[in-house]
Amino acid sequence: MSYDQSAVRAVLAKAKEEGRSSLTSAEAKQIAAAYEIATPAEGLATSVDNAVGMANEIGFPVVLKIASADILHKTDAGGVITGIEDVDAVRAAYTAILDNAKAYNSDASIDGVQVQAQIQGGLEVIVGATTDPVFGKLVAFGLGGTLVEVLQDITFRLAPAESADAHAMLNDISGSKILDGVRGQAGVDRTALAKTIEHISHLVNDFPEIDELDLNPVFASADGAVAADVRVLLNFDAVPERHQHTPDEILAAMKRIMEPSAVAVIGASAEDGKIGNSVMRNLIDGGYEGDLYPVHPKADQILGHQCYPSVVDIPGNVDIAIFCIPAQFVAGVIAECGQKHVPGAILIPSGFAEIGEHEMQDEIVRVAREANVRLMGPNIYGFY
Repeated sequence: MSYDQSAVRAVLAKAKEEGRSSLTSAEAKQIAAAYEIATPAEGLATSVDNAVGMANEIGFPVVLKIASADILHKTDAGGVITGIEDVDAVRAAYTAILDNAKAYNSDASIDGVQVQAQIQGGLEVIVGATTDPVFGKLVAFGLGGTLVEVLQDITFRLAPAESADAHAMLNDISGSKILDGVRGQAGVDRTALAKTIEHISHLVNDFPEIDELDLNPVFASADGAVAADVRVLLNFDAVPERHQHTPDEILAAMKRIMEPSAVAVIGASAEDGKIGNSVMRNLIDGGYEGDLYPVHPKADQILGHQCYPSVVDIPGNVDIAIFCIPAQFVAGVIAECGQKHVPGAILIPSGFAEIGEHEMQDEIVRVAREANVRLMGPNIYGFY
């Protein structure tokens, strides 16, 4: 695939120079085209007569949309009118959209009104991307288009997603059979839809300053996939680079966490009523059959199990560590878990952000990232 990265770079540089955190509709369509994402024929009208001329050139029916970087959710602002069939309707829609936009946000800078070919038929879906603080760039696919928040039928992958990942996403959603056609309707072009997902994932991976991107709705049909609207949010703040784990690495770590062969209880106790005692008893009474390693700096044995002064002293592998120690000691022990290559930790202790100790919580997150330890918590009692 030959993407036009220079075109994207020029658009983003202009937005950065102007201090903007979003792209205009026209700019968003430009970068979509640079990454081979299909969009309808359109133009930007700055007068009623201009809009009429464009509509005649594009061909009816058309859609008119407000064009403003200050109005991201056009429908909420009354900035979208569909099904426009003739010149008189274009004139009325143009005036109504400008009036609605000014009423919605009187300070908005308005570039004009988009005149766009209306896509006839097709299944509405959404393709998007977001930036997660833990996983980095994620690409999303779901049913519903503008109703995606109601249906909540959506799936994610790490970016960049290759062809096999994109095709798998189409099967991940609950309503995947709809893609193959229902009630006599033809199925969608799965290859075209998968390519749209793949291209978006490469776009956000190549340009990390793209913080969020939505193609919503995408009209998928037997003839292909066309993005009717493109929304792009930007973040030019420098983000520290972190190692990007592969899906296989993540799955291997999560398998060890969810199906542990060895568990360390940090702060295990022989004293009834202590959290460290309750965790030990729950594991034993619950029938846990793997290796169980209590960690305590002074004890020799706890509930029949040999005790170790620290997690690094345990002779075998440890798949998950359960923390039953005061908050101020957690960061140091997470670092030790990193030395031991423990993939996950359950943090029972409280006393972090929930009581205003944001710096302490930030510290354990920082240490966990450096140590490659996945955290559950703090202030939880496990997972079920």
